[in-house]
Amino acid sequence: MKLSTKKIAILIESDFFENEIFYYQYRFAEEGADLHFLTRLWGQPKLTFYGKEYKAPLDCIESFESMTDEELNSFDAIIVPSGFVADRLRYTEDVDQLPPATQFLKRAFANKKIIKGIICHGLWLVAPATELVIGRKLVCHNNLIGDAKAYGAVYTNEDVVIDNDLVTARSGGHAHLFAKKIIQLLSGAEA
Repeated sequence: MKLSTKKIAILIESDFFENEIFYYQYRFAEEGADLHFLTRLWGQPKLTFYGKEYKAPLDCIESFESMTDEELNSFDAIIVPSGFVADRLRYTEDVDQLPPATQFLKRAFANKKIIKGIICHGLWLVAPATELVIGRKLVCHNNLIGDAKAYGAVYTNEDVVIDNDLVTARSGGHAHLFAKKIIQLLSGAEA
């Protein structure tokens, strides 16, 4: 098992793309990874989110809201999935403050040892902190190409793009290619 010592976090919210999330659950587990779903729990011990297509439920019991640097740095990869997850996570009560999920992502970007995976519309979570992708090569959903360029990113017309510690993919339909690259990077199979 290539990832038996690796820890991966996937940010989650409602309207997730079930096929993508379920693929990660099985594929990363198949490689032995320790998989965690993180969200804003809003003071609750657990929240149940529902997928977009089939309304499949997914329970989440872990939050990134008060995660210490030590806890964050224990992760080898942080993934922002496709669908409306990023849109929901970029909500902030105080419009003068970054959304908590974007604050968390900024902290992850500060650690070059953590692989940041952003697929499809996950790029929306970067909108309040475009400095994270300025000058970086990435791919996103075709609907977000203008956004990526406006953020100062270098749009690259490939299904999966690796720019050092940032791995991006075009759409949830490319989750298998995206996961493969992340597995390769985490296992040292790809430089």
